[in-house]
Amino acid sequence: MVLKSTSANDVSVYQVSGTNVSRSLPDWIAKKRKRQLKNDLEYQNRVELIQDFEFSEASNKIKVSKDGQYCMATGTYKPQIHVYDFANLSLKFDRHTDAENVDFTILSDDWTKSAHLQNDRSIQFQNKGGLHYTTRIPKFGRSLVYNNVNCELYVGASGNELYRLNLEKGRFLNPFKLDTEGVNHVSINKVNGLLAAGTEKNVVEFWDPRSRSRVSKLYLENSIDNKPFQVTTTSFRDDGLNFACGTSNGYSYLYDLRTSEPSMIKDQGYGFDIKKIIWLDDVGTENKIVTCDKRIAKIWDRLDGKAYASMEPSVDINDIEHVPGTGMFFTANESIPMHTYYIPSLGPSPRWCSFLDSITEELEEKPSDTVYSNYRFITRDDVKKLNLTHLVGSSVLRAYMHGFFINTELYDKVSLIANPDAYKDEREREIRRRIEKERESRIRSSGAVQKPKVKVNKTLVDKLSQKRGDKVAGKVLTDDRFKEMFEDEQFQVDEDDYDFKQLNPVKSIRETEEGAAKRIRALTAAEESDEERIAMKDSRGHYDYEDEESDEDEESDDERKKNADKEELSEKDLRKIEKQRALIERRKKEKEQSERFMNEMKAGPSVGTQDGEGAHVTFGEQVGELHEEEEGKKSNESILHRNHRGEAELTFVPQRKSKKDRHSKTKRSENSSDDENVDEDGNKKDNGRSRARFENRRRASKNVFRGM
Repeated sequence: MVLKSTSANDVSVYQVSGTNVSRSLPDWIAKKRKRQLKNDLEYQNRVELIQDFEFSEASNKIKVSKDGQYCMATGTYKPQIHVYDFANLSLKFDRHTDAENVDFTILSDDWTKSAHLQNDRSIQFQNKGGLHYTTRIPKFGRSLVYNNVNCELYVGASGNELYRLNLEKGRFLNPFKLDTEGVNHVSINKVNGLLAAGTEKNVVEFWDPRSRSRVSKLYLENSIDNKPFQVTTTSFRDDGLNFACGTSNGYSYLYDLRTSEPSMIKDQGYGFDIKKIIWLDDVGTENKIVTCDKRIAKIWDRLDGKAYASMEPSVDINDIEHVPGTGMFFTANESIPMHTYYIPSLGPSPRWCSFLDSITEELEEKPSDTVYSNYRFITRDDVKKLNLTHLVGSSVLRAYMHGFFINTELYDKVSLIANPDAYKDEREREIRRRIEKERESRIRSSGAVQKPKVKVNKTLVDKLSQKRGDKVAGKVLTDDRFKEMFEDEQFQVDEDDYDFKQLNPVKSIRETEEGAAKRIRALTAAEESDEERIAMKDSRGHYDYEDEESDEDEESDDERKKNADKEELSEKDLRKIEKQRALIERRKKEKEQSERFMNEMKAGPSVGTQDGEGAHVTFGEQVGELHEEEEGKKSNESILHRNHRGEAELTFVPQRKSKKDRHSKTKRSENSSDDENVDEDGNKKDNGRSRARFENRRRASKNVFRGM
């Protein structure tokens, strides 16, 4: 058999007991399985440190008695209490309770007296005979602590009160009223009796039980993300000066009671609530502290914050307990067995399991580092290329992440079968490479810089040499990474290709002939007269003198030769001339296109005329005709006019109407004078309906004022 172990910073952590099973099983299945395991050699040779060190489903809290001989734990389901005897390495007894346990404390040095806080607002007192007494508190409790100096039990609840139960008098005392709601954890200083209460807000209140008054308030600040958080746990060191508290965002704060600034802030790393903080003062190594959340329990140095060791089970941790003076830890977690960890560097094993020191190194699980040393990783595409898809799922291909591990020898054989010429080609390339190296060693340069031969992409090499120099260009050409780009024709860049233009739409205009033409300034009037002369240049760069004046013919031959030599143009000048000639031709084409377009444009027929008619009529004449038509329409009272094309015109003359009376709906008298119904122009006024349409008809409403 072997022990599961982890090592970090040369510190070995042994998991003595506890499995990765987090699923509860029925009792009859568990018994049947135990009967089957009688013939299992690994099960028979296991290290069962404490017999039945487990619960049916999960464990909530675990504590070791002050004398170090007993261990008490609470769990579910059904809610129960277990007490283990270290002398016999077995379960002493178990008891069932009415409600699930939230927190408990051992009142005596051994297991005989204990107080249990239940989730139904009750407090149970247990003794040797069983349940001794039960009492209730007004609100749901969260934490409790016992002060053996004044025999008072302090209970923190969901309200702003810290309940006090005096066990000597057997009655409740006046509670401590806090300024903040919700007390998550209560702890007491064993040296000076100072009481600390961690609240739902980022505040820790300190109370003095002797004066029954608040001593101070400690405000915790989150300078990292400025998010609200709670104080989930508190702990005093036995020296009476150091204090530690954990928060809901996974930070641990260490304080000296003489100052309000933290001496150390430690991030747990996972962002979960800090379950418990333990000061390791009774071990061989000093200045060590344990902080635990539901994922991991870390041991680190309280002075510099350097990590020392860690315990990380595969299930969530509910509580952790340290056996005083040893390197052993117990964890209550969300699984059936409770885990046991042993760290030899922190201290020796307990007296009741001293044999553990001698067997840990012998039974240590030594992981093998050569598991995949003779294997090669291949992807799924490689499997398809090698025609090994039929081996997927077998032991030959070991699945790992997005690929597979295959034996190196098998891979070489399969690749040779899939590509029989691959070895020959590689061998030839290697031979050719070695021969080229030998040739380079034999050849000595004469001193002149020889440019390497370039088969393809010469323009790219020229640009590179202009920008960076010939040396840099030569290095690029001889570099194995870029050498094929200038030797292999497959890397040829065709700038005139359609795909190249689509991939490079923003190519610099300066690198094209059109850009060069655009850079040429516009020609003046004097220069335009010389366009024809420039266009008539022959291939040798000479002018055509057939149309020149006669005085040039009278020049001597020598002068003509001199002038011809002067007029001889360089290659750059010829390029400029060609570009100018292309510019002139393009301008001529544009001019011809514009003239052709203007000639093709014809005036369309006007509205209201036949095809071809009215094309010569001016705009003023058309407007006059429209006015005449409107006047004729007014006289003829024509409203709608249609032409032969199907177009229609609707015309009307808006008239100004007089303002109506506010009470125009009232009944008007028939005998009103005509002068009242005539306006200033002598036209008859239109005052609307003068008589009700249904005058003699009976109205449904009796409202006599309607219509007035």
